[in-house]
Amino acid sequence: MVTRRAVFGGAGAVAGAAVAGSLLGSGAARADATIAIRPSADFGAWEGWGTSLAWWANVFGNRDDFADIFFTTNSVTYNGVTLPGLGLSIARYNLGACSWNSVDGAAMVASPNIPSFKQIAGFWQDWRNTDPASSAWNWNADANQRAALVKATQRGAMSELFANSPMWWMCLNHNPSGAAGGGNNLQSWNYAQHAYHLAVTARRARDTWGVNFRTVDPFNEPSSSWWTATGTQEGCHIDASIQRTVLAHLRTALDGQGLTGLAISASDETSYDLARTTWNSFDAATRGLVRQVNVHGYQGSGGRRDLLYNDVRAAGKVLWNSEYGDGDGTGLTMAKNLCLDWTWLHPTAWAYWQVMDPSAGWAAIPYDPNTRTPGAVQPKYYVLAHFTRHIRPGMRILNTGDGSTAAAYDAAARRLIIVAVNTGAAQTLTFDLSAFSTVTGGVTRWTTVPGGTDRYLRRTDIGLSGKSVRLAFPAGSVQTLHIDEVVA
Repeated sequence: MVTRRAVFGGAGAVAGAAVAGSLLGSGAARADATIAIRPSADFGAWEGWGTSLAWWANVFGNRDDFADIFFTTNSVTYNGVTLPGLGLSIARYNLGACSWNSVDGAAMVASPNIPSFKQIAGFWQDWRNTDPASSAWNWNADANQRAALVKATQRGAMSELFANSPMWWMCLNHNPSGAAGGGNNLQSWNYAQHAYHLAVTARRARDTWGVNFRTVDPFNEPSSSWWTATGTQEGCHIDASIQRTVLAHLRTALDGQGLTGLAISASDETSYDLARTTWNSFDAATRGLVRQVNVHGYQGSGGRRDLLYNDVRAAGKVLWNSEYGDGDGTGLTMAKNLCLDWTWLHPTAWAYWQVMDPSAGWAAIPYDPNTRTPGAVQPKYYVLAHFTRHIRPGMRILNTGDGSTAAAYDAAARRLIIVAVNTGAAQTLTFDLSAFSTVTGGVTRWTTVPGGTDRYLRRTDIGLSGKSVRLAFPAGSVQTLHIDEVVA
């Protein structure tokens, strides 16, 4: 979920990229082309865009300006610049694994490489008492991230609860960054306790914070082997067989807290192919516990998105890309991979990992982790705005089969949205809308050229030609089209 993604590779990743390029389309720039958009290519209702809170919210969660910037579509002034609010509608709350108390002489063992802003405090800090009203639970912990969650909720966002690691005292080595060799680190006698911590937190959020989580995922990239005792963040390897046990405990714990309507999501694996392997390893009973399959998009342009979608759809489950990030500050890599998701994965929601991050490449808005001072807005922010501000919850997801285009249709507003990315040399695209019964309205476009001066620049300088729109794309650019009076 951070810059370690740069090391995700090897022969398997190369092979996956080759498969994606040959079967799925790379999303790279092509010659001038015509792209047909059909209302019949409908993959359901869009649920929304999101971000995980975690680290950036641990630093800036008490600030209203960032809540407005990320969770509204208002125009917000930041550092003398007026920003178009991203309008994110999903906040993923990270239940922490850290505390700095001592219990019966035992204390957390912290990785020497984890910075303080990545240490998220958990609430159940003393295993000797399960009563959430007792002093064993510290509900004053994690104040900033909780504030960000509440602010997002007040601005209309739905939420998901997830855990990077169980509490330190549930771990075999008391280190919430992982085991020495990257293996299983959740103590067998604490499988149920991890589930209980999540369930009680969800109950507390409902009763005290005014937050009703939509889903809860007890894992984060659990099958990955990079969660070690010297890691730079919280994490825990949990084999699929153990995941099955924890998921059963979680359902029991949620029901015990009166949260029978709170759905379970799993397993937040790092890649499309690994997510499919984990999902297919679950037996029917375990699959029955899971309403939503979460996957992370760190396989980039590689991996068989289509096969994961087929498996999840066959099981009747919801599919989210619950976490994506990359180090390309232009936003073009993000846009390309997002369009590949749109074309082949067909998620109903998509979340960027950290909208604020110390790395300018990874961040929409970077910050200094030492002074905790926020910095300049990156081109990636404006590229993200093309998707999040225009493809809104409730719109129908339309698949063009193109690999560099995302389209959505708002039947009530009679509006068609097209977002397309050109990662290479200048080209012209024609969007063929002849499959719609009526196309008579005006056309508005927004342009971002990360290597140029355009930053989400609005223009009304083109129009329809019958039932088509022809649009020139500068080199390395993203454009959004609003086409009105479109009837399916």
